[in-house]
Amino acid sequence: MNITITPTESAGVSRRMQISVPADTVASYEDQAARKYATQARIPGFRPGKAPAAMVRKRYANEVRQEAIELAMNEAFREAVDRTGLKLAAQPHVHGLKAEPGEPLEFELHCEVRPELTLEKLDGFTVTRRDATVTEEMIDEQIEKIREQKSDWAPVEEKAAPGDMVTVMLSTADADGSLPDGKEYRLVLGGGQAIAGIEELIMETAPGGTTERPVRWPDDFPDESQRGATKLVRVVVTDVKRKALPALDDAFAREIGDFDTVQALRDAVRTDMGGHATREADAEVRGSLIDQIIDAHPFDVPKAWVMQLVDGYMQMYGVPEGEKQRFAQEFLPMAERQVRRDLVIDTIAERESLTASAADVDARIEELAKARNADPGQVYAQLQKSGRLQEIERELTENRVFGWLLEKNPVTTA
Repeated sequence: MNITITPTESAGVSRRMQISVPADTVASYEDQAARKYATQARIPGFRPGKAPAAMVRKRYANEVRQEAIELAMNEAFREAVDRTGLKLAAQPHVHGLKAEPGEPLEFELHCEVRPELTLEKLDGFTVTRRDATVTEEMIDEQIEKIREQKSDWAPVEEKAAPGDMVTVMLSTADADGSLPDGKEYRLVLGGGQAIAGIEELIMETAPGGTTERPVRWPDDFPDESQRGATKLVRVVVTDVKRKALPALDDAFAREIGDFDTVQALRDAVRTDMGGHATREADAEVRGSLIDQIIDAHPFDVPKAWVMQLVDGYMQMYGVPEGEKQRFAQEFLPMAERQVRRDLVIDTIAERESLTASAADVDARIEELAKARNADPGQVYAQLQKSGRLQEIERELTENRVFGWLLEKNPVTTA
């Protein structure tokens, strides 16, 4: 195609080029579009496809012209990419289109290209792995959380304390100072469900009792118009309930799961916590190493990739339309880091031939099937249907890349 390509910008991953398509080339596309319409046009007095070309072209002038412009632009775009050898990261954008009849077709093409990473330094980094030891105190805390989850609320006949659940009738004075009828609330004290002054009022009141006095609203109250205001508040405490934790005995262990004794429960908690702590420590090591590699090799990333990741997370979390802009701004740095991380891993995997093969994926599926006592073929089909085969390939590739990196960067334990 006889077009003129003039680069106008080349910075980072951004490329811009001015493209000019000669008028006679555009005219040839108009002829092509006109012939297409001539075979399809239905004009009164003529059989389909038999109307004179001149009549068809006059009747569908706008449609023919628009299609010709689109054909010329698409072909010019492909020609420009071929000539320049650009490795595009996303669909380019057209700006400043000029398409006057009888004149050359001109436009500026805005592109983002795939970054090319050299990664000259991949060793000599300092990596520290935190201690992932699970202590007896940590096990005690976890078992207490389990007891909390299994606790019951039992009524008490004394004043409430932090952590108690209360049912109260609460009324706040109107602008004229009058107290309306109270509204019923159920609160867990100390959980931030009520301002501190009201919680204090509740804890001063015994079940069945009433307390009434002015309360000052905090200076950081969400409603700015209420900050620092003092209002008369009446509290009627209907009941107070306190958590009753189950006894930590073998019966409790059997209720939790397949554990005959408390010791068996503790052993299971130790194993679970140990696995979790190990995975977290490993993830921190990987994150620290990748961050150091990125800092040693600054590079730009395509904004299109970053926004694609942001859009994916917004869909996953079901972000409402009104919250999308705020979510995108908050998530942007995290998404950009994820794109950089993936680029580094992909570059190393490709350069060092560490990408997981189909045989590696099959072996992993065999392991999963064995652990589930299932047929490997069925497991493969399920993963393929859910689109998770790529996740397995990615996980295996990352493991191989980090294994290779950690051989070059010894890890010390904190």
